[in-house]
Amino acid sequence: MISVIIADDHQMFIDGIKVLLEKDHNISIVGESLNGQLLLDLLQRKKTDIVLVDINMPKMDGLDVTKIIRKKYPHLKVIILTMYNTKQYITSMLAAGASGYILKNAGKDELVKAIQTVYNGETYYSQEVTAAVMDSFRKKESLQNTTPVFTKREKDVLRLLAEDLTAAAIADKLNISHHTVDAHRKNMLSKCNVRTTVGLVKFALERGLIDS
Repeated sequence: MISVIIADDHQMFIDGIKVLLEKDHNISIVGESLNGQLLLDLLQRKKTDIVLVDINMPKMDGLDVTKIIRKKYPHLKVIILTMYNTKQYITSMLAAGASGYILKNAGKDELVKAIQTVYNGETYYSQEVTAAVMDSFRKKESLQNTTPVFTKREKDVLRLLAEDLTAAAIADKLNISHHTVDAHRKNMLSKCNVRTTVGLVKFALERGLIDS
């Protein structure tokens, strides 16, 4: 029997998941929580195999809760059950230690499959989640393939432009003339096919040429 705790800030959603899972004779719902802090309190009293965790919860969100659970209860498996399907959320939750990530529009069969798969020591991601991550990687690869090559000095100027320094201030920091700074800026504008310094910085941020 696989024991499960459900953590979500909507009671109606919890009730709906309970109805679905209680029909499966291999799964037992042993607890529920409406926020992250209550979930941690519950785990001190209840033993369970798997926790279904939403990302957006009051008092403590799913990301922080997952990090704590993986540290305090390394045997416990966390499956993210959420409406968010973006690379940022997905990668953050997986990095925090979640063993599964499925969307709230999943049907009963997929939810049960995810629980069984994770319980058996494997990971489970819904098809939409996998597609979102792969699409993000493809876009990143496409951007990298169209990224121009900057010289070391151009990168130095670019970094300082991103810090909103004037040409005179950049020239002073790099011990070059402001005319040279302007020449580097114009070269980079041309390489990136943008018209303004703001556009140049945005272009560089999107392609990871400078830190945000």
